[in-house]
Amino acid sequence: MNATAETVTKSDAAVFDVERIRADFPILAERAHGQPLAYLDNAATSQKPQAVIDAVNHYYRHQNANVHRGVHLLSERATEVYEGARDRVRDFINARSSREVVFVRGTTEGINLVAHSLGRGFRKGDEVVISHMEHHSNIVPWQQLRDQLGIVLKVAPINQAGELDMEAFEALLGERTKLVSVTHVSNALGTINPVRRIIELAHGRDIPVLLDGAQAVPHAGVDVQALDCEFYVFSGHKMFAPTGIGVLYGKEALLERMPPFQGGGEMIKMVTFDRTVYAELPHKFEAGTPNIAGAAGLGAAVAYLNAVGMDRIAAYEHQLLTYGTEQLQQVPGARIIGTARDKAAVLSVVLDGVHAHDIGTIVDRKGVAVRSGHHCAMPVMQFFKVAATARASLAFYNTRDELDRFCDALRYAREVLV
Repeated sequence: MNATAETVTKSDAAVFDVERIRADFPILAERAHGQPLAYLDNAATSQKPQAVIDAVNHYYRHQNANVHRGVHLLSERATEVYEGARDRVRDFINARSSREVVFVRGTTEGINLVAHSLGRGFRKGDEVVISHMEHHSNIVPWQQLRDQLGIVLKVAPINQAGELDMEAFEALLGERTKLVSVTHVSNALGTINPVRRIIELAHGRDIPVLLDGAQAVPHAGVDVQALDCEFYVFSGHKMFAPTGIGVLYGKEALLERMPPFQGGGEMIKMVTFDRTVYAELPHKFEAGTPNIAGAAGLGAAVAYLNAVGMDRIAAYEHQLLTYGTEQLQQVPGARIIGTARDKAAVLSVVLDGVHAHDIGTIVDRKGVAVRSGHHCAMPVMQFFKVAATARASLAFYNTRDELDRFCDALRYAREVLV
């Protein structure tokens, strides 16, 4: 019988039954170019368990209506599933209140919301501190504020292992620093940043902190109250939920003071031609008809992850990372970019004499799906003086055999191209 959110429990045997988990993901039975699919592109997007697919299907078959505004039965059902998903997310990240959980399209929109809402209050010469390992979505919005308002964007350096230079980071914090915005886990390197220390240093100067958690939430438990960050953003599609849905967590008192990011329906209490009274949190940040089906899928994904157990997921993926690292070190000409001591299950590789895009094409013919390119982190590539990497990013449904197939495909690529 397939494992579902109901049948996979935290009390299962200590041995992680990956084949049981894989049975929940229909797409993993697909074949690619005649080969069994080995999907190693989870940092770009994750696959969806049947429980999530069923939740979206059920919404459209039995609950489809607009939320909040209707008194008819379908609208009540839609509102229940939408707000129920918000409550599940609140519990999943341990937010203090559902009012602190804002639904957005994804991490990118969440960061832009903060940049163009909180950032409206920034003045010329105010500073935002980011790191050299950021995804473009945590660079471009701050550059836009720099160009529009004259703020100063400061970048904390990294070392050759891909780790944040904490002494240099601390030295960047000053009286004009208005926000620290850094990734929790690097999508290009797998580096897990010391976010508790980052927050401690920033709070020592009364500086709020935004964490990009897109690559953290799917792989380990996150407690926003324990972290004490002001903002935490993540995307549903990277945590086994549908695309087009994500979360901005923000401390309630700060969200209350921030102006809406967008205007329109849903985010208002009252509108006249003279003035508008905005809705209460979190709805003042959710203009227009939301992605209700996406929220239904996100709620199901949270339930599924809870049933599997985030601690078990983290432990199993660490085993895969260790194994994959060892095997890649045996591939002639292969070099891993990103060797931080504290690292998530991301293996970015360059192969002597072979372009990353050629790697991606060749391993695809072997049925192995990896991501080749700059991974929306071009400054990282520039730092390591590489044009691109071939990135294998792992999830809890991946196996050692799939990593072996990736390594074998790299060997083949080198044989035919070098």
